[in-house]
Amino acid sequence: MFNSSTLQILKTLACGDFCSGESLGQQLGISRSAVAKHINALQQLDLDIYSVTGKGYRLAKPIVLLEQAQIEAQLRDGGVNLPQVSVETVVSSTNELIKQQIHSGELKDKVSGSVIFAEAQTAGRGRRGRNWASPLGASLYLSMHWRFEQGINATMGLSLAVGIAIAEALTELGAGELGLKWPNDIYFQGRKLAGILIELEGQGTECCDIVIGTGINVSLPPQVSTKIDQPYSDLAQTGIALDRNKIAATILTHLWQVLEQFELTGFAGLVDRWATYDCFSGDAVELIIGQRRIAGIATGVDAQGGIVLDIEGESQTFFGGEISLRKQTK
Repeated sequence: MFNSSTLQILKTLACGDFCSGESLGQQLGISRSAVAKHINALQQLDLDIYSVTGKGYRLAKPIVLLEQAQIEAQLRDGGVNLPQVSVETVVSSTNELIKQQIHSGELKDKVSGSVIFAEAQTAGRGRRGRNWASPLGASLYLSMHWRFEQGINATMGLSLAVGIAIAEALTELGAGELGLKWPNDIYFQGRKLAGILIELEGQGTECCDIVIGTGINVSLPPQVSTKIDQPYSDLAQTGIALDRNKIAATILTHLWQVLEQFELTGFAGLVDRWATYDCFSGDAVELIIGQRRIAGIATGVDAQGGIVLDIEGESQTFFGGEISLRKQTK
């Protein structure tokens, strides 16, 4: 159950102050038991809410909700005018919403760059169909539509280009010790900070529509740790304590700039920028391709975005798909 009353309660609690069930009920014209049901709906989305007898409800820590007008204003200040920026509260997946807009024809005559943010996802996905924990108000979940007139071949290395944009945006905001893991992860101090999911819609050899999805951990609540099966980090650990609207606008600005260059030069024009953040360069790694494991030394990426390994003195290049990259363990 998430409706306009739930959203109003969320906005009231966002500041982090106590608010009684009685006052919330009076504000919305509903009973205290109905308020409790809305509180439970928020808790089901991993929002950390305390209930104290005699005081009411309070968030464990305040949250800054996303505001479309704020994001758009900051984009304009940076000289970026995207065709559409929308903010949803709870969705199944921002990637799925962009896909629906593509199939409905809503994006047919629009230029690239339409974006959807969500405060929470109920069916967030990572690469290879993995679940992506998406607690309410704790991260940035966004998807962008981009049309490539030259077809699928023009998208080689796209996930790496998106990673560069995000890493450079977070660096501008003050985050250090960031790294890029081929082909679609951003790390902080060796732990996953953000992930990228690129999905193709339409014909591969002709004009194609691409959905660029990313989830960036901002300040994850402790209880979400049971839903994440790998070491992770968030922006709070990097020392960044900014309004999420500022983070969102900065990331969109860098995405727009990098994608415009990508259209002109392909990934070849971005290889050196990837190398700046490559966190596996020079490491002994293994590629997992189905049941196969290929060991080698990571030496960087090529002009098409493939990872290059030194295997017994011979350079070999591998591309995405179902390949996973891991550091070799002794």
